[in-house]
Amino acid sequence: MTSPLLTRPAVLRRRTWWHTGVMLAVLLCAAYLGQRHWPVVESGADRLAVADQGWLLVGASAAMATWGCAALAQQGAVAERLPRPRLVAAQFAASAANHVLPAGLGAGAVNLRFLMRCGLPAARAAGALAVKAAAGALARSVLIAVLAAACPGVLRLPHVPITAVAGVLAVLVLVTVVLRGPLRSRCARVAATVGADIRAVHSRPQRAAALWGGSLAFAAAHSLVLIAVVEAVGLPLPPARVALLYLAASSAAALLPTPGGLGSLDAALAFALTTSGAPAAAAASAVLGYRLLTVWLPLVPGLLVLGVLIRRRAV
Repeated sequence: MTSPLLTRPAVLRRRTWWHTGVMLAVLLCAAYLGQRHWPVVESGADRLAVADQGWLLVGASAAMATWGCAALAQQGAVAERLPRPRLVAAQFAASAANHVLPAGLGAGAVNLRFLMRCGLPAARAAGALAVKAAAGALARSVLIAVLAAACPGVLRLPHVPITAVAGVLAVLVLVTVVLRGPLRSRCARVAATVGADIRAVHSRPQRAAALWGGSLAFAAAHSLVLIAVVEAVGLPLPPARVALLYLAASSAAALLPTPGGLGSLDAALAFALTTSGAPAAAAASAVLGYRLLTVWLPLVPGLLVLGVLIRRRAV
């Protein structure tokens, strides 16, 4: 029988090859995305070359602040203390992974692995992500309500056909019927786990403040990025209106499962800015600037950080 001491080097070699392969895959993915979207990056840089560099610096600072805000919200969703440097690095890597996989799957996978590496069971790690997502959605809704009251007439609710309402009701009824079957007990367990996590977080005021403060600051920081770019290109739109347009457009774009909202968020932002009176060329420049600061510039460094975290088994 082979001794465990003799087989251990072979196991380590296999792990090394595995981690090296993942690292190379991440690097190839970064190179492919950079080559494929290089015309967009180059066009955005040309359009922003004559923009106000001071405002662009403000936008870049706000974009960097989003990773710290995400880390704060993630810490607030967990009762245990997480390692701060790795937590911030994981949020940076998650933001890059989110632009590779659709509907936030990339960021969710990175954060799930990070929390599990920090010692949380899979169920509790998934519950922490659910708590963070729920707090983020509620914080975004609160900001939209406050800004909509401050900027009346900016948002107009579309006319919803009665057939669409009937379709939604039919789907809800179908889901209710399905949940009465085998999935009911599993959903009940998940709901109980999430409920326990919510109670544990809110029993500690510091964690609750981090969760809600980080969630509000995350949405506000993204809004500030667009506000700074709009100011940089000289669009005559009030900051509160720009923030409201961003929050509404990003919420609408989230309904389309594209990686990082690519395409859907761009179209929604351009439409929102043009319907508010911005010239089409200036609106396109503002959208490109926002994407440049939040996606294209940090994309390759974020994927590299993801590769390093995988290599060090931090995620």
